[in-house]
Amino acid sequence: MRALVHENGGLHMKEMELQKPGGSEVVVKLKAAGLNRRDLAIPGRRKESEEALILGSDGAGIIEEIGKNVIDVNVGDEVIINPSLRWVQNSEAPPKEFDILGMPDHGTFAEKIVISEDQVEPKPAYMSWEEAAAFPLAALTGYRAMFTKGDLQKTDTVFIPGAGGGVATYLIAFAKNIGARVITTSRSEEKREKARKLGADVVIDTADDWDEKLSNETVDMVIDSNGKATFHRSLSILKKGGKFVTFGATTEDTVAFDLRAFFYGQYKLIGSTMGCREELIAALEHAEEYQLQPVVDRIFSLDQSLDALSYLEEGKQFGKVIIRIA
Repeated sequence: MRALVHENGGLHMKEMELQKPGGSEVVVKLKAAGLNRRDLAIPGRRKESEEALILGSDGAGIIEEIGKNVIDVNVGDEVIINPSLRWVQNSEAPPKEFDILGMPDHGTFAEKIVISEDQVEPKPAYMSWEEAAAFPLAALTGYRAMFTKGDLQKTDTVFIPGAGGGVATYLIAFAKNIGARVITTSRSEEKREKARKLGADVVIDTADDWDEKLSNETVDMVIDSNGKATFHRSLSILKKGGKFVTFGATTEDTVAFDLRAFFYGQYKLIGSTMGCREELIAALEHAEEYQLQPVVDRIFSLDQSLDALSYLEEGKQFGKVIIRIA
């Protein structure tokens, strides 16, 4: 099968051997795969001498073959791939054995994947293949951050800096579905308009003075994955006693802040990472209930995978970047 791999310090297309499924494994013929910023970071985390690794965490496709002990899925089932490996039940933090699909396990930027039957969920019938492939990692990450960790209520106002990110589009949709008030930002007027169409109540320019623009707002929760670039600005508009949820650091990891001002403000700083199978199922049920449409920015072919990664790295997208495989 053809796949995009990292090998000998670089990325290239390669013919890879497809293993036979084990007793509780299935073969999924992939129809589409979704890109994440994680895919950009993986080459820098691997040694040149390591064997070829298929990248990709998100995917959707059709069950083509099943192992002899598989009981919950059948050949022909349409499924999405759960990229959260070996984390089944909700817990305060991931278990020790938790990994994310795409390193060290082979991922979804390929024509097929062999994976445990526990790692696939039924594809929502109303979603296209591209929309289904856009869902798992970003929606799961956003669902845990907003509801499991943040416990957002319909009476709350949530601030989400950076409207164009894949997770951000789900955060906006999730919050609006339950009736919460959403404030978001972008440097791009085009992205700001798209955020308004997605349902955001207040959309401001990232370059604006946030304290001034939001002086009449009461922000109950911030969900910020940018790291150092926006940490202090986001914290400054959060109400005293409010929740600051973070699940990423796309700029810098290390942030220095005034601890005394923080504890005087009675703020709550909450970390979140991905999510478990229970939460993915809950996110899918939420999507079904509200007929949530994943936001797909642009679709590339498998042969254009390197172009897709380059496009993602530019950061111009609004929503998810997708590889159409079949």
